Amino acid sequence: MSFRIILNEKEMREARSRSAALTNALSTEESLKRVVEGLPPEVVKQITVTMKAERDDLTRAIEAYDLAKDTGKSTPLEQRAGSDPGLVLIVARIAKGYTQRDLAWRLGVKEQQVQRYEADRYNTISIKNYARVAALLGVRLSASIEPNSQFRGLDRVIDDVSRDGIKKILKHGRANGWFSEEMDETKLRQYIAENRIDFGSPTLLRTGLNVQDHSDDVLLHAWRARIVTLAREVARQGIPVYDPVNTSWLHQLPKLSVFPNGPLLAQKLLFEAGIVLIAERQIPGLTIDGAAFLDSGLPIIGLTLRKDDQGNFWFSLMHEIGHVVLHRLTGLANGFFDQFDASSTDEQESEADAFASNMLIPDERWRRSPARIAKSSGAVEKFARDLGINPAIIFGRIQKERGDYSLFASKIGRNTVRKILIQQPEDKNDASISSGTKV
Repeated sequence: MSFRIILNEKEMREARSRSAALTNALSTEESLKRVVEGLPPEVVKQITVTMKAERDDLTRAIEAYDLAKDTGKSTPLEQRAGSDPGLVLIVARIAKGYTQRDLAWRLGVKEQQVQRYEADRYNTISIKNYARVAALLGVRLSASIEPNSQFRGLDRVIDDVSRDGIKKILKHGRANGWFSEEMDETKLRQYIAENRIDFGSPTLLRTGLNVQDHSDDVLLHAWRARIVTLAREVARQGIPVYDPVNTSWLHQLPKLSVFPNGPLLAQKLLFEAGIVLIAERQIPGLTIDGAAFLDSGLPIIGLTLRKDDQGNFWFSLMHEIGHVVLHRLTGLANGFFDQFDASSTDEQESEADAFASNMLIPDERWRRSPARIAKSSGAVEKFARDLGINPAIIFGRIQKERGDYSLFASKIGRNTVRKILIQQPEDKNDASISSGTKV
């Protein structure tokens, strides 16, 4: 569970505004209908549950901030901060009743300095200055030497990374424009170690990936780091903040599938909704189709296009969007990493599957359609026109449901997506990673 935390008056105003918008949307059937207009009934039910959870979490976050600010009782706010050392300092300031100006005066610095500290959660402050702020706020510092190799230096963090794994990543990265020519095995090991510390163990990142063999965890980690690198490049353009109350863009997505450049149009629409979509080939040996996760609050979707066809692309995209829309508070911070040809009993994966299926082909219409049992392409193509979507999506669903991928094999739009969404290596020079550059 990912908890929202409010740490200043600006964030409080934004939280109250968002809470009011959610309360208004959920107040009557008519108001909810305006918010979810155009979405299938099954998806409306899912989004309604998510909106209620979002509102309830906002309410608790507001109450935690108010309690700490007004009474000095900071336990609920501390619980939301967790073990983050930067958040702990901010919570302590709020509990003491200090404004940022008050703290600045006591530290003998300008108010803007404290604002900068808190804006990046004290991530760039020196240990000496952190200790100074902590002492003033009554926060006790402690440190210990842990037996866990993850906390024993960069060389120990990557003890389990084989030389073959490093070579495979280096070869793939060079061939696909991930790294500059100066990246060698030693520098790549340091790069992986730094990112493992930043993002956690790749094994722990396998929230939605249903495989038993963890030998390629380092490949997953390297692929994820590459997606983050590219997503951050995109986000520097000034991406809007994702708003869970705004679902008006959702019903537009499936309609984009009829255009030859539909995947690019979808990428643009997602950007406008505050979500970054990156397509990047998987490293050989890494069997993954898609991922959805957060980076500093930014929702990121990564796709490998391992199966390069229109039906697979649109289902994979809508599945990962399902994770963003439905699971932002309940798993997106850890990430979902999906392999669609593996069976799953995970409830959130089932929810994302149902979301994707209904967004593309609403169940109520699928059950009544002759296309579901069609043996010729005519009925399928007519049903696609009625829905306003690419017929490849329906042909792909028929293949999956009947368990026969030779059916309508020429109708699923093979080899049409990767060339649209994935740049060639010679076009990637600007996003290559040189030595000493960390994702």
